[in-house]
Amino acid sequence: MLDPDHNDELPPIPGKRYFTIGEVSGLCAVKPHVLRYWEQEFPQLKPVKRRGNRRYYQRQDVLMIRQIRSLLYDQGFTIGGARQRLSGEEQLEDKTQYKQLIQQMIVELEEVLEVLKS
Repeated sequence: MLDPDHNDELPPIPGKRYFTIGEVSGLCAVKPHVLRYWEQEFPQLKPVKRRGNRRYYQRQDVLMIRQIRSLLYDQGFTIGGARQRLSGEEQLEDKTQYKQLIQQMIVELEEVLEVLKS
């Protein structure tokens, strides 16, 4: 079962709409050249490209990168195996992404609650 939530050592995803490749690199503990390579290998990764061909990733891209990272680095999948796993389990992928989004919202709401308490 895919469980990208094991990424407890990774920082929480800030509540922004777009992220640069450098920010995503830090959020996912993956070097920028690896992210560019994964874009070629995984059709699910499609960052928005703006002027100067600069990449801007959205929250769902960051979640997908964390999931790919988990498959490759923690679960020992090959690139091909990870690609097949992701394309074959889109419904499961959606569930884990929703689960991550909900957990992220809880973290953000707890931060808001702390601000309101003080």
